[in-house]
Amino acid sequence: MDEPARARPPRSTAEEADAMLYRRTVGDVMTEEVVTFRPTTPLQEVAALLDANDIVAAPVVDEDGAPVGVVSASDVLRHETGMPDPQGQDGNDERSWGKARARTAGALMSSPVFTARADWTIPRAARELRRRHVKQLPVVGDDGLLTGIVTRSDLLDAFIRSDVEIRGEVEQDVLGHILGLDEGAVAVEVRDGAVTLRGHVPEPRLVPVVVGLCQGVDGVVAVDAHLAAARAG
Repeated sequence: MDEPARARPPRSTAEEADAMLYRRTVGDVMTEEVVTFRPTTPLQEVAALLDANDIVAAPVVDEDGAPVGVVSASDVLRHETGMPDPQGQDGNDERSWGKARARTAGALMSSPVFTARADWTIPRAARELRRRHVKQLPVVGDDGLLTGIVTRSDLLDAFIRSDVEIRGEVEQDVLGHILGLDEGAVAVEVRDGAVTLRGHVPEPRLVPVVVGLCQGVDGVVAVDAHLAAARAG
């Protein structure tokens, strides 16, 4: 007869589970040392700094340090050709031609600027990048001042975790710390980010809970659960 899987009482709230299963945030992956421009920065200096730091864009900040726009290398290149954005993404023709004649970062920048917060989850920031059709987001604090910048590359790196790391988090944090299952009650296999679970849990209602928590682990791309409620001995 199967030994029933023993467990400590599950946490009473989703908030407690979230607190124990740590989620990396924008603050964990963002770059804190940010190249910035002022609205009055000459375009020659903008081009030189972008090139010297090998970056594709940088925020423009006001005198207090709050972002007011973004200047990209493509903006500079379009300016050098004397032509507006061929995709028409700069707005109306008058504004496009005005940017083509710009002499400062403030005149060339794209505005308003879309920003992120350091406490955002990685998926939330990724969705915002996609929704806004941008490659980076300045990160601001409660005061609206710049604290960092997060790029697509930063967010992708956060999802690239080894199978060993993912398995360890599932076994130790999800099954052990959060659900309190005995070691070995559920076998965990991870391959290319796909998690397979086999074993027993104390109650049927815990099956979707286990699956949901595993899906929330950074780097997990799929969860295949072969779980059953343990029979009472």
